[in-house]
Amino acid sequence: MCEASDVSSLPTHLPKPAGTLPPGLGHWLGAAASLGLFAVAAFVMGRAVSELSFAELAAAMSETRGAQILAALLATAFSYLALVGYDLLALRRMGLRAPLGVVALASLAGNAFSFTLGLPLLTGAASRYWVYAKAGLTAGHVANITLFATLTFWLGMAALLGLGLILAAAPLSSIDHLPAAANFALGALLIGALALYAVWAWGGRRRVRLWGGAIDLPRPRVMLAQIALGVADIGCAAATLYVLLPAESQAVGFPALATLYVAAAIVGGISHAPGGVGVFEAFMLGALPAPSREALLAALLTFRAVYYVVPFLLAAALMALRGGRAPFAELAGMSRRWRVTG
Repeated sequence: MCEASDVSSLPTHLPKPAGTLPPGLGHWLGAAASLGLFAVAAFVMGRAVSELSFAELAAAMSETRGAQILAALLATAFSYLALVGYDLLALRRMGLRAPLGVVALASLAGNAFSFTLGLPLLTGAASRYWVYAKAGLTAGHVANITLFATLTFWLGMAALLGLGLILAAAPLSSIDHLPAAANFALGALLIGALALYAVWAWGGRRRVRLWGGAIDLPRPRVMLAQIALGVADIGCAAATLYVLLPAESQAVGFPALATLYVAAAIVGGISHAPGGVGVFEAFMLGALPAPSREALLAALLTFRAVYYVVPFLLAAALMALRGGRAPFAELAGMSRRWRVTG
């Protein structure tokens, strides 16, 4: 799973579109909304934690079976493999080539560092650039790859959310308290919007601006590949959580769980917390049925360890093996230069 904030601070020199809000006001409003959302999630999590039995939480975590951990690790591996596909597709579209090992390490490091630590300019983007620069790619190339990956991620999110609302309209109605027909209609609307987007992109060269950068929209065939990769990535991330959940939570079915996962990821992304930490958990605690809060929170914490911490440690180890202590010293320098440039 990719974070949308990966490109929010990439240094670009493209003119930004004129807006109707006074300069800087939009950023302040966005920051206020993020802080408000995070405060609400912190309140919800605080209340939930205050009512927890930590002995029961520890017992629930210890009851996680080895087969569940293995299945979660396998689903995580497929998710990060799909994230490598984001970069490969971007490079192919740009007419660039890089060794597969370089692409895999750049994707793993960029995503794992950004997911776990947040501050994408200081972690994800800089680490991605450190790897790609060794293969001769420029900062502009990396910015375009990241923009393309972000678009791929959002196409996958929209497609999976739409499909989930259609396939799990009835189970979701007991969670979101909407009629099943309304859930189905919302899902159909999302899929229809993707179809209209494909028709619009077919008509000629289309350029959109994202977070101060710009990207030419791909034609429908590339768009379909993006959707397939995005659905695979996010679907496998949701599967990582699904296999760790208690049976009562799994009873909602995978399509409904995947839909809730996407919704929680969107809310967590809006909060700008690294990996949606706290916000994601608060959403899922409020949405999913479970035998106890302790059992559900144990699954959520195990998911965070498997999907975020393990890839992060692997990426750090591989970068250290590739460059000794150099990568981390260079990353600090790159981060400072990019922050000044941005």
